[in-house]
Amino acid sequence: MDMRVFDLFKIGVGPSSSHTVGPMLAARRFLLECPNLARASKIQVSLYGSLALTGLGHATDKAILLGLMGETPRDVVPEDIPAKIKALASSGILALLGEHRIAFRVEDDLVWHKKEVLPAHPNGMRFLLTRHDGSTCEQVFYSTGGGFISSAEELQHSTDPHDKTESPVVTLPYPFATMADLLAHGRQSGKSIATMLRDNELCHCTETELDDGLDLIWDVMRQCIERGLKITGELPGGLHVQRRAAKLWLSANNTVNALPHDGMHKVSLYAMAVNEENAAGGRVVTAPTNGAAGIIPAILRYFAQDCKPVDPQQGVRNFMLVAAAIGMLCKKNASISGAEIGCQGEVGVACAMAAAGLTAALGGSNEQIETAAEIGIEHHLGMTCDPIGGLVQIPCIERNGMGAVKAITAASLALKSDGVHHVSLDQVIETMRQTGFDMQAKYKETSLGGLAVHVITVNHAAC
Repeated sequence: MDMRVFDLFKIGVGPSSSHTVGPMLAARRFLLECPNLARASKIQVSLYGSLALTGLGHATDKAILLGLMGETPRDVVPEDIPAKIKALASSGILALLGEHRIAFRVEDDLVWHKKEVLPAHPNGMRFLLTRHDGSTCEQVFYSTGGGFISSAEELQHSTDPHDKTESPVVTLPYPFATMADLLAHGRQSGKSIATMLRDNELCHCTETELDDGLDLIWDVMRQCIERGLKITGELPGGLHVQRRAAKLWLSANNTVNALPHDGMHKVSLYAMAVNEENAAGGRVVTAPTNGAAGIIPAILRYFAQDCKPVDPQQGVRNFMLVAAAIGMLCKKNASISGAEIGCQGEVGVACAMAAAGLTAALGGSNEQIETAAEIGIEHHLGMTCDPIGGLVQIPCIERNGMGAVKAITAASLALKSDGVHHVSLDQVIETMRQTGFDMQAKYKETSLGGLAVHVITVNHAAC
């Protein structure tokens, strides 16, 4: 396993890790790898499959343009994006990587192939750059979920196309490809999953760098919740969806006669706050995707604030390390792409990651951690990805709130068990993979089935 915790948790912008973050990274990488860029005269970008079908709702077009300008998901300022896109539209001039100016018309140079899918993955994109002398540079990239990208050549020459990261391959003290591997390491070493993941991470960085990185991720998540619990108004995209988290949060804190389940209601609002921020194109963390970005922050806040831990900082770090381990297993052995296996691979995986992380932070054993993660996925099996209008709003925002509540339930069941259960995490991940690939394409982030076709929407191309 050559993934790292920071491959799973990436700071970026909404509304989608696979349709926004990935394409932005791919566009920039194409230009960085294209020789003789200064001689460019024209560039054309073609989008295929799910990127073409739901790209307008997921802001894929804007992400591609920003990437060509040299922006990155981590560093781009969300508030500056509208002005950058407007300036390009009015001038017809695109500065490649911010330096090399060429003529660019979005209507002609960004092409949507809604009826064609490239062979390696539903999220395919082709870049074609032409130079003044007529020579060209062409490359195909795939956005494989969670902000991960791979070129066509990388996928073709890799036995595991999901494991393409920027991390160098090193010899880890606790290598694992399955949960069974992790449990075996734990029994042999006597160490917790959090400790083993920490030891693996320290092959890449120092203890201080690891802890600072984890603390930064949690800080960005926490800020995202806070913004989402304060901002009201209408989400962009044309569905006229009103942000609800802030109003419901105010109401929840003004309730005189609290009911026992009000605590769970607040947890769901934490998750919804994040996903409203995501839908608005705000700063979020892939966890493991943008579409499922609210669940882990919600459970982290629940742990740090409501569970009153003795050492909340270390508890949060352990939570994130264990959650990352579950995410790595799901990505390696199945997928975290809604376009590939449906929302079970996004919200289902996020729920499992959060359940496992909470169980670890509350002192659960390795076997209880596995139980929690297995429950989290098992009860999302078969969940479709059918966003209305291609927007990450309905049912995505509420779905994160529900996923957060399920994560707490899964952790509670696991912590009160002895860790013995009939279905292993490895078995349920393989079941998720098979279920996803058996699922019809119209239920996998194409907006051609499910809720997406039973609710009247507007033409988002005009929005």
